[in-house]
Amino acid sequence: MNNVRGFSLIELMISLVLGTIITIAIIQVMVSSRITNGLNQSVAQVQESGRYIMTRLSRDLLEAGRYDRVGTVMDTSVDTSVEAAFVQNHPIGLAGDFILSPALGSEEGASGASDKLVINKQDNVDCTGSTHGYTDSRHFHVVNVYEIKQSKLVCRGYDGRLLRGVKSGTLTGTTVTLMDNVESFQVQYGISTSATTSNGLPVRYVTADALASTRAALQQTVTLRIGVLLKSDSNEISQIPVSDIAVLNEAPVTTDENHYYQVFTQTMALRNMKNFVRSAK
Repeated sequence: MNNVRGFSLIELMISLVLGTIITIAIIQVMVSSRITNGLNQSVAQVQESGRYIMTRLSRDLLEAGRYDRVGTVMDTSVDTSVEAAFVQNHPIGLAGDFILSPALGSEEGASGASDKLVINKQDNVDCTGSTHGYTDSRHFHVVNVYEIKQSKLVCRGYDGRLLRGVKSGTLTGTTVTLMDNVESFQVQYGISTSATTSNGLPVRYVTADALASTRAALQQTVTLRIGVLLKSDSNEISQIPVSDIAVLNEAPVTTDENHYYQVFTQTMALRNMKNFVRSAK
């Protein structure tokens, strides 16, 4: 009769230890894979959002100060010569520009807060797609306001003719959300040397609080530099090192370890400006 021999206690213990080690390793690989996959998805989402918002802002902001009475069909219910002079000489709206809303204007955010950007341009719709009652796709003076509201980059559009008080009616404006999860929106303004001699190139960049003095010196805004800090939607990722991220000239923003953050910046030359002034009005 053959002897039947089983595992010894030591062999069983060794098997249990090896099995535990293998199980822990498999779990660790699964956890790492989940974290990596979550991070990759967050990076892709933020980068896609960044490309979109920079394209959208570029399309809108490049037109700041543009007023073309030759190549477009204008609504001529107001004096378009005076309107053209106003828009071309005020691509960036400042407090005091608008009779019906004197406080409306571009602002530098205090202590690193996000900026507010107000632009004047000619178009047949504002940034929300509203025509403000103008028909047949006729162009008029559009005022767009860009700012952060509850971590959303929003735009509010106005009829500039109502704001300037040259058209009667009730001042209304609609707001649309351009992008969620925006932690910072910053703007710098490229300033020319002189409104009559510059070739349209900026010689320095300033913040919104310096625009009134540059305008008084006939130094026109010819470029815009914008910076946007985006945060990922998902908070399921972890173990991302906390860091300080600066947007343009502002104080750094401290990130957390559960979201992916990325800064997007772009500098654009205003299409209308080779730094000329058609009228002093």
